[in-house]
Amino acid sequence: MLLAAALALVSQPAILVFTKTAGFRHDSIPLAKRAVYKICEERHWTPAFTEDASWFTPGRLAGYSVVVFLMTTGDVLDDEQQSAMEGFIRSGHGYVGVHAAADTEYDWPWYGKLVGAYFKTHPAIQQATVHIEDTKHATTNFLPNPWVRTDEWYEFRTNPRPNVHVLATIDESTYKGGGMGADHPVMWCHEFDGGRAWYTALGHTKESYSDPLYVRMLASGIQWAMGQPSMQRIR
Repeated sequence: MLLAAALALVSQPAILVFTKTAGFRHDSIPLAKRAVYKICEERHWTPAFTEDASWFTPGRLAGYSVVVFLMTTGDVLDDEQQSAMEGFIRSGHGYVGVHAAADTEYDWPWYGKLVGAYFKTHPAIQQATVHIEDTKHATTNFLPNPWVRTDEWYEFRTNPRPNVHVLATIDESTYKGGGMGADHPVMWCHEFDGGRAWYTALGHTKESYSDPLYVRMLASGIQWAMGQPSMQRIR
């Protein structure tokens, strides 16, 4: 009985949440970390939180199922740490990028391909309408469509569509300052270099992390990146 319990504990998925910033730092990071902790607690995942890039070694990363870049910015990993992250993905693990994760590591082309696109600019925070493009995907099938919410609406240097599976787009006619036109993805996923990557541009605001729909979406994105498409445990 005790052995079974110990084995179950060991088999729990472990999530590394990385929040290092070398550029703009979002004041929503503490609330975002709290939300991810609760996600993990409810689903019996084991979370670890760090801003210490020295954690990015092959040996240490091997203990995790998914690495979440939670509003990272700027140049956060050196060459050896980047190599460790590449090896982590190539060994079949997962990546989740939240909001400013796209405003990270502009001089590391592999990372740009992993996240899907690099941040370019954004207008003022405002309400807008998100359209769910894939209403059957495990990370979006519970979201309202359309989904009206207030956030900071990123536009990207390139449109990621040719290289990723787009899950949701934003309707630029519903807010001021959009610059990507009729096709403006804001959430996507893809299999990449042996692993899986899921990204959402949503999540700038503190309010996002007390929004049940947003938190459920983030939880399901982490689970998808694990390679566990079933959402039976996502509530």
